[in-house]
Amino acid sequence: MAFLSALRLHFYTLAIAMVALMLVYSHEASAEARIKDIASFEGIRENILIGYGLVVGLNGTGDKLKNNEFTSQSLIAFLERQGVNTRGTELKSKNIAAVTVTATLPAFARAGSKISVSASAMGDAKSLQGGMLLATALYGADGEVYAVAQGPLAIAGFEAGGGGTTVTKGVPTNGYIANGAMVEKEIGFALNKMASLNIALRNPDMSTARHMAETINKHLGVDAAELLDAGTVRLRVPIDYKDNTAKLLAEIEPLAVKTDQIAKVVIDEASGTVVMGENVRIDTVAVAQGNLVVRVQESQEVSQPNPLAPAGAATVTTTSATISTEEKNTKLAVMQRGASLRELVSGLNSLGVGPRDLIAILQTIKSAGALQAEIVAK
Repeated sequence: MAFLSALRLHFYTLAIAMVALMLVYSHEASAEARIKDIASFEGIRENILIGYGLVVGLNGTGDKLKNNEFTSQSLIAFLERQGVNTRGTELKSKNIAAVTVTATLPAFARAGSKISVSASAMGDAKSLQGGMLLATALYGADGEVYAVAQGPLAIAGFEAGGGGTTVTKGVPTNGYIANGAMVEKEIGFALNKMASLNIALRNPDMSTARHMAETINKHLGVDAAELLDAGTVRLRVPIDYKDNTAKLLAEIEPLAVKTDQIAKVVIDEASGTVVMGENVRIDTVAVAQGNLVVRVQESQEVSQPNPLAPAGAATVTTTSATISTEEKNTKLAVMQRGASLRELVSGLNSLGVGPRDLIAILQTIKSAGALQAEIVAK
């Protein structure tokens, strides 16, 4: 019997330990993120492409050629390349528009692959709906052509009208072509030949960068990662991965790193949005929230002339009354020193504080020196 009791106690102890371990693990996991989600590798990035082109096939919603000389010249040059001479003639087409074409060339994009492009009207075109983008060369920052775009445009807006009334939804002068450009030139990048590279954190933080270096070194078993600054970790390619840097990056990308962040409160006064980080803390402070309401009431009174008085017109007089009231149920909340974000929000919610009042309260607490966080106003 004693043996069964001891065995049962052992099982209970083991179960409690497992539950505690699960709770600890879930807490730690909630503060971790993969390296691929919080950092980028040196040289592995997208490249911006831009070009100038013409959209044709518009239903009378294109540029007015007399107002847009660049559109007229582009049309003349295009027709000349097709063997049509229009110089000296007056072009009056309303079915063509000059556009700026932009795209993003992904890292390691190969010749023959396709990328999506966007087109935006440059002149006074009313809409690009139904238009076809003619072959447009897309240039990189070095002036080289990396892709050529062409295809029918899809737009997310429209413009309709009649009888002096116009209805517009979205932006009809912006268009999009999914997989509308063909990559013609690759960007040379010998990844596997690199002996070292930098890992850049998207949100620089010294603690996070240190944890990242420690995690990588623990996984590889060698001191290959070195903390340089809050936003950079230098990674030296170990001898086992020589000429195979891609395999090394593929291994460390999914590693979970404990992340940290600066205590910060971001306030967007235009929309009344407040975002607070988990590490926001306050010192002991009392907060009261009460509103003084001032209401002005106006009333009009009509005065009629006396029946026996000489003829006269009725007069209208306006009287004003100003009434001021203050809420009687004003509450006072006390936040203890070191209160967490959850306690801060709960305390302010107990006062019935709205977003607009919350902004003023947070700024006042910061002015009092009790808010241990940085306030960023947008």
